[in-house]
Amino acid sequence: MKNFKIQATDKQARAGILKTRRGDIQTPVFMPPATRGAIKAAISPEDLTQTGTQICLGNTYHLYLRPGEKIISQHGGLHNFMKWDKPILTDSGGFQVFSIKSKKITDDGVFFRSHIDGSEFFINAEKSMQIQHDLGSDILMAWDECPPNVPNWHKIKKAVDRTTQWGKESLEYHFSKFDQKLAPDKRPQLFGIIQGGCFDDLRQQSLQELTALPFDGYALGGLAVGEAPKQMYEVVGRMAPQMPEQKPRYLMGVGTPTDLLENIERGIDMFDCVLPMRNARHGTAYTWDGPVRIQNAKYKTDENVLEKELEDYVNKEKQYSRAYLHHLFRVGEDLGKRLLTMHNIAFYQDLMSKARTEIERGNYSQWKTDVLERFEKK
Repeated sequence: MKNFKIQATDKQARAGILKTRRGDIQTPVFMPPATRGAIKAAISPEDLTQTGTQICLGNTYHLYLRPGEKIISQHGGLHNFMKWDKPILTDSGGFQVFSIKSKKITDDGVFFRSHIDGSEFFINAEKSMQIQHDLGSDILMAWDECPPNVPNWHKIKKAVDRTTQWGKESLEYHFSKFDQKLAPDKRPQLFGIIQGGCFDDLRQQSLQELTALPFDGYALGGLAVGEAPKQMYEVVGRMAPQMPEQKPRYLMGVGTPTDLLENIERGIDMFDCVLPMRNARHGTAYTWDGPVRIQNAKYKTDENVLEKELEDYVNKEKQYSRAYLHHLFRVGEDLGKRLLTMHNIAFYQDLMSKARTEIERGNYSQWKTDVLERFEKK
């Protein structure tokens, strides 16, 4: 049984259904990161459900350090620990580990020191898989090396080689715990991560080596790490159409509303990014007419809601005015951060829903162009 069914296409853009053991996910999909088992700004699982979120992320590195995967496992896994009953995807921990300055990378894995207290740890493919299994993830990411954004072909080549080897080791451990003959919606799924930086030959090598392995889906990693958006779009535009057609395609750590729309057009199905939540906490709300910086003086007496077209808790049910949200930020009330975070997540989910509708209509490219023009008029 396949885990992914394409229901409509418009050139490279795809609308599909990703089947998991905790329910179906309509794609394109945005997955908010619940980094430490929670969305920042006091967003509860009930709040997250109200935004239309279908799946969220857990962060393997942070949950491994605190409270530890064993404690979470004793509580029945991350779903029960945080009281979220929909699917969860966990990253491998690689991005955080490789971002730490104090580390030693070997072909066997990585020695690193905790950013919390300096304690030394070691993670390899087997350890990453064990942590994610203990967390009870529905979609696991293979252990990979995420290289820095440097124009060093040899350094990135080494990362590609390690990522392939670690991908094989991740699969071996994963299927030692779950029968590979089980349908993907009856077990946790494992995605491979294609690396290679902005070097086309290394991306091609990583693509060929990883797609030869029986992963349930494939991600593009090592992007949105400092390169220009145009460069990212070029890499995705070359790689996405070559990724297996009948499996989900995930672009990790991306991004702005514009980034999502551009990469849907290039064939991507899944996205995650901290940006909408982080910007909400700093007073920026996304709308169909571009970003609203709610602390600006012009919103002090504005009786309008943030987005009249958004039928969510903040705008439709409660109808909080921009003036009230402006007031909350100006006086330092945490409620302002919570409401803008809920709004931004809901906006991203609405963006994905409307993108799916336009793909089904065969009108995605024109709709995307119109939306981007509207964003830029602000």
